[in-house]
Amino acid sequence: MRTLQRVLAASLLALTAGALTARAQTYHVTATYKLGGDGGWDYLALDTVGHRLFIARQDRIMVVNEETGALLGEIPGFERAHGVAFAYAAGHGFATSGGDSAVRMFDLNTLAVLKKTTAAVDDDGILYDPATGRIFTMNGDAGSASALDAATGDLIGNVDLGGKPEFGVSAADGKLYINLEDKSEVVEVDARALKVLRHWSIAPCESPSGLAIDRAHHRLFSGCRNGMMGISDAVHGRLVTTVPIGRGVDADRFDPGTQLAFASNGDGTITVVHEDSPDKYTVVSNAATKQGARTMEIDLASHRVFTVSADFGPMPAAQPGQRRMRPPVVPGSFALFVLEP
Repeated sequence: MRTLQRVLAASLLALTAGALTARAQTYHVTATYKLGGDGGWDYLALDTVGHRLFIARQDRIMVVNEETGALLGEIPGFERAHGVAFAYAAGHGFATSGGDSAVRMFDLNTLAVLKKTTAAVDDDGILYDPATGRIFTMNGDAGSASALDAATGDLIGNVDLGGKPEFGVSAADGKLYINLEDKSEVVEVDARALKVLRHWSIAPCESPSGLAIDRAHHRLFSGCRNGMMGISDAVHGRLVTTVPIGRGVDADRFDPGTQLAFASNGDGTITVVHEDSPDKYTVVSNAATKQGARTMEIDLASHRVFTVSADFGPMPAAQPGQRRMRPPVVPGSFALFVLEP
């Protein structure tokens, strides 16, 4: 009888995994919302309480209803807006402004900016760590992470990461994990003591940008710009495997409800990867989006995926000393794309 029960349980598990894989293969754009407005963009962040998408748009943050695509408001006054994080207990949101090395703290209800705090040069990615109640920014050119008090917005301190950070995630246990773009490494940080605990290489995954975490299985998903996703074991600090993804990735997400990892690629695809087990992964689809849709967000309740892009004009001539060039956005063409399985 026990043997039969084990066989039936194994069969049910296989059928469930197969159903998830088949469902993932159907991810496709189900809605497009024209948002318009000038300028480029960077990260998207979902306010899971207010059901609002916050989209960094160069000199401002756009706030959009995730259900209808309606523009609810904007937070102005940024110089190269990058990312947004939420501290719900404090009632505050935080957004990075890389051009002036600052973080804006704003009221989650009114969207009014409450405070401007200097972090470090080129602050980019941002996260909230629930274990410490702190906001952390990843400061690319400074090679550091800055910690801010989520209640006051005050700077607590900086930690030298030993490389150029791009994006980070919280394990919600007092540890942070951050991609080092120039070293092709992941660095583990003690969020309370503000010190680096260890580094490990994710080679052959090169120039990691996006990062996601499976907290239950202690797995990290680094999206690398050489067309790979590097999957790491956060407990033992080692690379588990790599899988192929599209080109131009800038964001990764993980959905624990479906065991799917996502990489949004600037080539106009989102690569969907199924976690068959903590050490085995299968690419199940490359969902079509739009050229330039390199960042993304996911709603873990509905399993919907969000990305943004626009139409582009001709690439301008490169000028000495300029940062990486991107073609200009055609005015009014910026749009939000919703993907569903």
